[in-house]
Amino acid sequence: MKDIEIVLKSIKNKEFLPIYFLHGEEPYYIDVATKHFENDVLEEDEKAFNQTVVYGKDTNYGEILSLARQYPMMGDKQLIIVKEAQDLKLEESESDAFLAYLNAPVESTILVFAHKHKKLDSRKKVSKELTTKKFLFLSDKIKDSQLATWIQSEIEKFGYKAAPNVSFLLAEYLGSDLSRIANELNKLKLVLKEGDVLDNKIVEEHIGISKDYNIFELQKALATKNKERAFKIAYYMGKNKKSNPIQMSIGALYKFFSDLVMYHTLIGQSPSVIAKEIGVNPYAIQNFAEAARFYPLKLATRIISVIREMDLKSKGLGVRQMEDDEIYVEMTFKILNIDQIKIN
Repeated sequence: MKDIEIVLKSIKNKEFLPIYFLHGEEPYYIDVATKHFENDVLEEDEKAFNQTVVYGKDTNYGEILSLARQYPMMGDKQLIIVKEAQDLKLEESESDAFLAYLNAPVESTILVFAHKHKKLDSRKKVSKELTTKKFLFLSDKIKDSQLATWIQSEIEKFGYKAAPNVSFLLAEYLGSDLSRIANELNKLKLVLKEGDVLDNKIVEEHIGISKDYNIFELQKALATKNKERAFKIAYYMGKNKKSNPIQMSIGALYKFFSDLVMYHTLIGQSPSVIAKEIGVNPYAIQNFAEAARFYPLKLATRIISVIREMDLKSKGLGVRQMEDDEIYVEMTFKILNIDQIKIN
């Protein structure tokens, strides 16, 4: 995120580099930076002549460099944005040409690459040269332990206040898709004004997360072996699959019980050390301590197998594809009775 902040500051201050190569596994920050380039670099009357957007799958480095060597019309700068740059193929001959351009870029051109979902190969000469010239900017995945804090900061950026645990609820339900989280918070502009409090009721009504029936609550019920509540939540979520996509729920439970397995291997360490090793907020360690009482290491490991089985069933891979409501109930039953069931 630090790298992207440098890029945004550069745009805001109108202090431009000739090349920005944005790359990394987190597409959200790359999209944010790209949008700012599109909207905030050139004046509206300059964009028609001096702003060009191309896509990686439809072009190549030769064509991009040819555009970059042109000069702006009726202005001081031209902006070239290469979206989906991860689709570009860098041939050896093009690599040499790109390296030459990196060492002598056209100062009147701002060349932006949006290389999403993966990092540029650090072993390549081009990557090393981009790093040396300080043209390379990383957008890394946010850690799960930092997600609730990030959501809290985004809520504050929108000018809202947050009720206790709302950021944790959103983190559990929406996962680490930052674009989705930002979109959901942006929708609240229609119902909230600056200074209003974002509470569970608003989340339930406008984001579709029930404060009582969501993956966060199901996870807690399973972790404490509250059978009646777990089945009640599972049934509700299965009947409201649009608000509770099965793949997201399977992913969340897989992560929780995988972290529980790791917790077992770290018992004896301090809570802060365990939290750091697992990659969660220290507040969550008590949840694992409680779950560990009901699910020793052997059972927690077996639960991972059950969740994998449910994932296959949800996709119809090698088994009969099941409806979401069936999967929710069967998965809940098997987890709660993991000490009695037979693992295939």
